[in-house]
Amino acid sequence: MSAIPQDDKQWKLLMQDLIDDYDEELELEWEDRRGEPATGPAGGNGDDGMPRRRYFGELFRLQRELIKLQDWVVAHRHKMVIVFEGRDAAGKGGVIKRIAQRLNPRVVRTVALPAPNDRERTQWYFQRYVTHLPACGEIVLFDRSWYNRAGVERVMGFCSEEEVEEFFRTVPEFERMLVRSGIQVVKYWFSITDDEQHRRFLARIHDPLKQWKLSPMDLESRRRWEDYTKAKEEMLERTHIAEAPWWVVPAVDKKRARLNCIHHLLSLVPYAEVPREPIELPGRERHEDYFRTPVPAEMIVPEVY
Repeated sequence: MSAIPQDDKQWKLLMQDLIDDYDEELELEWEDRRGEPATGPAGGNGDDGMPRRRYFGELFRLQRELIKLQDWVVAHRHKMVIVFEGRDAAGKGGVIKRIAQRLNPRVVRTVALPAPNDRERTQWYFQRYVTHLPACGEIVLFDRSWYNRAGVERVMGFCSEEEVEEFFRTVPEFERMLVRSGIQVVKYWFSITDDEQHRRFLARIHDPLKQWKLSPMDLESRRRWEDYTKAKEEMLERTHIAEAPWWVVPAVDKKRARLNCIHHLLSLVPYAEVPREPIELPGRERHEDYFRTPVPAEMIVPEVY
């Protein structure tokens, strides 16, 4: 690594950059806690009673480990698929954000596919997912996955029971094929209670910044809670295989769910820190004939803040 700047001004600027990076996480937390005071003691408690200082301390520690995992995946040409499933508002997006937040998007990418179009409906069911599978040195996070067929498609009547049965016959072998090809498949189900989903839906309804998350399908899923429960139970029973087992994350407490999921994910890979070559920042070349052309005033973004 480059030497730490000795100049006091440079050091202060460096520390400010670090604080700015951490503020991104604070912004995400404020999004989660919409409606509460924007300020408070760093050691205060969140809704769930978990000290904020402890939460952030653990989160940043785990994110540093995720960076080591990322480097190891690249160095060892490993391939990973991580599936995140659960009811609407279960917290899948929140943990995906925290996993990918400080990682290289060229290595770790998120896939959240929309409903299939007319052409995709005529393809082999898994075809549109296969195109997003990782190459060597990549991790793919599926924010919902091929398990849509066993959940929303089945409950909402978007497929027949014959198609569901074919899915259950096919998916274990499909995932075994992925594993045999060298892809590590990890599957998480985020579990919340009836009351907690009700509370989170109400929060989305009354928060203008979250209303976009609610769709007519989400509202209908709320009405069909019991149908989703039956579908989920059969899905876990019939697709829990040794090569790609399901892992259930208790997710009523968002912060603990994130930490527990990331901690567990790290435990599934035998990664180690990859040595890095020392980095020296080269000096900038300077030429007497260099002239920086001024930017026209009309092109400057107004400094409102």
